[in-house]
Amino acid sequence: MRIGVEEEFHILGVESGRLVPRADPVLRRLPRRNFSPELHQCVVESNSGVHMTLNDLYADLAETRRRLDAAASSLGLAVMAAGAAPLAPAAPGRPTPDARYRHMVEEYRQVADEQLICGAQVHVDIPDRDTAVRVMCAVSPWLPVFLALSVSSPFWRGADTGYASWRTMVWQRWPTAGPVGCFADAAEYDAAVRDLIQAGIITDAGMIYYDIRPSAHLQTLELRICDACPRVETVVLIAALFRALVTEACELHQAGAPMCPGRHEWLRGASWRAARSGLEGALIDPETHREVPAAEVVRQQLARVRPALEAYGDWETVEALTEAALADGSAAQRMRRRAQQEGLPGCVDMLIAETRGERERRTPTPAGRKDLPSFVAGLPGPSSGFGAPEAIGG
Repeated sequence: MRIGVEEEFHILGVESGRLVPRADPVLRRLPRRNFSPELHQCVVESNSGVHMTLNDLYADLAETRRRLDAAASSLGLAVMAAGAAPLAPAAPGRPTPDARYRHMVEEYRQVADEQLICGAQVHVDIPDRDTAVRVMCAVSPWLPVFLALSVSSPFWRGADTGYASWRTMVWQRWPTAGPVGCFADAAEYDAAVRDLIQAGIITDAGMIYYDIRPSAHLQTLELRICDACPRVETVVLIAALFRALVTEACELHQAGAPMCPGRHEWLRGASWRAARSGLEGALIDPETHREVPAAEVVRQQLARVRPALEAYGDWETVEALTEAALADGSAAQRMRRRAQQEGLPGCVDMLIAETRGERERRTPTPAGRKDLPSFVAGLPGPSSGFGAPEAIGG
């Protein structure tokens, strides 16, 4: 199964570190096939190619960020991958001049006004839409783990929220955000989407913002729960784990195993728990529904999908990335640590640097792992190979 990624980036003033509505001039310097506007003019989205290997995905994402950074820098701007900008303004953002976006602002008012957040979405190829809907139910209990790995939005409007992902709290105000629930097949899922449109709750299928969904325009299953990630390595780790989880579920589905693990009401609470403390606190064990240390749940998921990771040749890479993520701590923790040392401007500087691929320190490659990709060892990623025969976004 191939994977692809969509990433959203904040556009900032270099001197102020604050959001600026300059998406249009940045996009004019970039290929529109791979970059697009979002609801607000202070956010740009990138769409990767589709890839089989983690090396190729990493090279694509690293080059995408390089191009975006170069375009922004030429205008005296900076780009930042994080769930929310630490210095986000109190005033509403400036919407992109598009009929669909104008309607969203008029209909949803402050919910849309405050949509000054960025996420990362992962797409995985899926055999057909019926399989996507059934697998969606099977993998949903593990989605809070991906949120915990990605948390990068502890600050909102210049203050510490007490959450590792405040973006999640902002995002879940939309009427179709959060856990998806369970559907028998694609027809039942599509009927539910049509009901929401006919009721006037949303205008189109693109406004289905569940934590996971069948793509509205591609034959993929799309993970949507994650904050944008300052480090490319985190995105690659999440993409690899999600592909392995989906692969395992597809194999079980083909073998006739039941896909629904039971009631899903607890999932919203599990997502809240992940947003509250990320990797630095407890997560809800998907099997027992009990609080356990986050590292235990992350390693439990890693062990569960090991056969799929080994089949893709990803096991050693993903194991190393997982242990590095647990050792380094979440982006939210790094942000708080830097803010304590240098204030929020220093935190913003760190995020801009990490988005470019710069690091303060590297986690050493585990002993005996000389065959791991260079990006796992913290070496500079490739600077070429951007693009692919087809792109995820569109």
